[in-house]
Amino acid sequence: MLEQSAPRRWEFLTNHAQVLVCIARDPGLRLRDIADAVGITERAAHRIVTELAAAGYITRERTGRRNRYTVNAQLPMPDRVAGERNVGALLELLNAPGRSG
Repeated sequence: MLEQSAPRRWEFLTNHAQVLVCIARDPGLRLRDIADAVGITERAAHRIVTELAAAGYITRERTGRRNRYTVNAQLPMPDRVAGERNVGALLELLNAPGRSG
């Protein structure tokens, strides 16, 4: 007899989008806190933040021993389905205002 496993949990937003929303809500958030909020490892959070920064979606500014992030909300979303919408539209929809400075 085959065991029935619980249905796989899935989410609408990718981990990249969830990290971006976390940063938009709190630009001073630590990687550990981002990881906890998204449900990923700190190493995965670091990789995603690095990828978002390399793509220009966020910028990092060192403030003492911490990083402070700025979301570049005017950039287009990298999804074909999103059309011409920018990251700011997604953040507005999710009630996480984009920060431009």
